[in-house]
Formats: sequence, structure tokens, C-alpha cells
Amino acid sequence: MQHASTDAGEPATVDPTAGSFLETFERLEDLERGTARTNGLDTRYYRRGSGRPVVFVHPMGMSATVWAQQLDAFGDAFDVVAYDTRGHGHTGGSQRESYTMELYALDLRALLAALDVSQPVLVGASMGGAIAQQYAAMYPDDVAGLVLVDPVSTVPVGWRGRAAMGFVTLLSRLDRIVSYDALNRLQIRAYETLAPGSAGNADAILELVAADPPIAHDELVKVADATTGFPRSDFDPTAVTAPTLVCYGDAIPGTLATMATGLQTLLVNADVDVVTVPDAGHGSVVDNPAVVTDRVRAFLDTVA
Repeated sequence: MQHASTDAGEPATVDPTAGSFLETFERLEDLERGTARTNGLDTRYYRRGSGRPVVFVHPMGMSATVWAQQLDAFGDAFDVVAYDTRGHGHTGGSQRESYTMELYALDLRALLAALDVSQPVLVGASMGGAIAQQYAAMYPDDVAGLVLVDPVSTVPVGWRGRAAMGFVTLLSRLDRIVSYDALNRLQIRAYETLAPGSAGNADAILELVAADPPIAHDELVKVADATTGFPRSDFDPTAVTAPTLVCYGDAIPGTLATMATGLQTLLVNADVDVVTVPDAGHGSVVDNPAVVTDRVRAFLDTVA
């Protein structure tokens, strides 16, 4: 089912810096920092609070630190969990030859079992949005709701979409030639050139990435292939039944915007709302975390 796109009254936007994310993350003294064995690797997770569970899944190339503002905002009323996905952050890589969104969903399933978490609201950004969709399709009875922020999806986007995914695949293979830091800057510059404003708060994104352990070449390739392969996968959107909120930055280019807005018709068995995040590109959680937090909070109020 569908709902018309609406934009609620806007809270004040902010100009966050990477320091504000990292400082927030470090000052959460009650933040549990642990590891759980999931499908052959030790997954780093961060947990805070009690109540209904809300689980945050980060974008490609980043880590749980990107959710610092949300861990701070929701930890007083909810059981909030963020984690570093396979190949990222302090979880690191594995010997598997390739990754898929199905594997990432299985990892999440194992993590939630280890933490005794059931029926969470899943909040995923970009690649994390693809993981959340895959999990919701595989385990529809174990998802209370979905919030998809600037998500990668299986919405048909034509040759422009295929070109965009191909660009990401190409970049992932260049770090043998270009330094990891230079590669990240090249990607940001390319996005901004192709669609001014789409890179959003590039400095904060780059600083957050730089604060994480570098992603090894083989891992970067596997992660990128899993992300760019999702639109061509056998994902079944009809299996998603959880109420869903889709948020996307108002400055992102047409292809990525279509991947978000098209979910309103693709997820035929879910109630779907689509809203924008002002002053944001394809990184709304960094570009305007205050509005993302407001969107998530409003959605949580509607989920039983």
C-alpha cells in the first residue's frame, strides 16, 4: 500500500562536523561496546538503553560511528544497537570469496540472536538500507518497521542507474593504484561534479571514514560488489510487509532519488511513506542528522 509523500514541519538543520559525531560517540559512557560471533567472524557492536529495539545499519565504507547522534538521541527510551558490518570498521573482513546482501542479512540475524533482540525497527542508510530490506524480506515476522535512508534498492533505474553502480564498482578496484584516502576524495569529487550538492557534508564524511580502520582492497571489492549487485539480485520486494519510512536527501541526483521514491510502489505489501531530508545529499545521516533523528522519532511513534 502507498501513502502520499509528505514533509513534516522541519526542525532546525545543523552543520555537523566529523568531530561532533566522534565526540558524541566517545562521551556515551553507558554505551556497551562488545563483539558477537556471527557466521565465522567477530562483529563489533554498540548498544545503549532499554525498551523497544532499534537497530542501525551504516552505509558502505563507514561504520557504526555514523549513528552517534541517533545512539545519543534514542538511547534514553529505546534499546538501540549499531554495529560494524562485515568488511567494515572494527569487524573487519573474512575469507569468503564474495559478499551478498543475503549474507549481510544472515550476519544481522546472527547478531540479533546473540544479543537476544527480536522484532526490531531497522534503520539502514544507503548500503545499510539494502541490508535492512533484505532482512525484512527474509524474516518478515521479525521486523517491526523499516526506516530506509538514501537506500540502495531494486527499483528499476535504467542505464543511468547501471552506470552509477558501475562507477562504484570501478572505484572499488582503484585502491591498488590510488591511496585509500585519495580514493574516497575522488569518489566525493565525482559525485559533486555529476550532481552539485549530492556529496553533502563531504569533509565530515571523509573525516569519519579516515577515523575507521582502512578497508582492505579485497574487502572493498567484495563490499562494493554486494552493494552494486543488489539492484540485479533476486530480492523479492513482495516479501516485505513491515511499515516503512523512506527518507532521502533533497540534493541527491535523479537515479538515487528514484531508488528511494520508487519503493513506494515497489513494496506492494508494506505501508510506505516517503519524505525528504532538507540540505542533504546521499548521506543524510551525516549532512542533517537532526532531521534524520526527527524523522525516525516520528516513525517510531507510529509503530506499535
